[in-house]
Amino acid sequence: MDDANKLQIELPDGSLIPRLGMGTWYLGEGRRPQDVEIEALRAGLDAGIQLIDTAEMYGEGEAERLVGRAIAGYRRENLYLVSKVYPHNAGRAHLRESLEASLDRLGTDHLDMYLLHWRGPVLLAETVACMQDAVSEGLIRRWGVSNFNLTDMRELLALDGGANCCVDQVLYHLGSRGIEVDLMPWLAERHIPVMAYCPLAQAGNLRHGLVDSAAVQKVAQEHGFTPMQVLLAFVLHQPSVIAIPRSGSREHTLGNAAVPQSSLTDEEFEELSRAFPAPNHPVSLDME
Repeated sequence: MDDANKLQIELPDGSLIPRLGMGTWYLGEGRRPQDVEIEALRAGLDAGIQLIDTAEMYGEGEAERLVGRAIAGYRRENLYLVSKVYPHNAGRAHLRESLEASLDRLGTDHLDMYLLHWRGPVLLAETVACMQDAVSEGLIRRWGVSNFNLTDMRELLALDGGANCCVDQVLYHLGSRGIEVDLMPWLAERHIPVMAYCPLAQAGNLRHGLVDSAAVQKVAQEHGFTPMQVLLAFVLHQPSVIAIPRSGSREHTLGNAAVPQSSLTDEEFEELSRAFPAPNHPVSLDME
């Protein structure tokens, strides 16, 4: 088994999820030729990265269609597919329709994980009930949320069925560490992993100066890494975090796949932490 596949986290339901995945935000929208983006995803799959994260919002379904073309011919049991539902579609009126449309675009009969993209107008209790129904019908294996802060998560887990939430997908990287103050420890106590989007600091308000910093450059030189690989290694050093960097080119995807083969030492992690410390008080959830 490839090193990328050895890194897994146990979810609250006892199943395992890969710690490294491929994000698809902005894919399928014409920024690069689609064959280049498909090649990037297939390179990751061939390198052992099983998890692909997407959403109905990304290009209004175009990212899901791109993923569907990329995974054609791969054995479904070797894939871990995650998608997300718009908040306004996350109720009895539309969730089933949105889910079936995502499945159709992906060319699969089920999702391994289905996430509420962010909180919206639908009551959480209704969304939870719809998610549970989708699990019962075999359309999804499990569900989670995205962009939920600690207050949101407390409310969610107090609901009937809310404790079945398996992940919280939030923005997290070396320059955006606010979740370490309260959200990450609270989730860890309940064995709910963080799924970090933009772990290479592609988004958020606190990303400036990372790549050129002396600490990142030093660790990169010590490992023969690029600065971006250092940022990914920092996120993966956290034991309860899944990273889903965007995969838009073969070169970048293979660079991401190489990171788990050589993790940071605790000393290197602390060196990066001193250069970009976590806040010492709760802060608003960083989002993009």
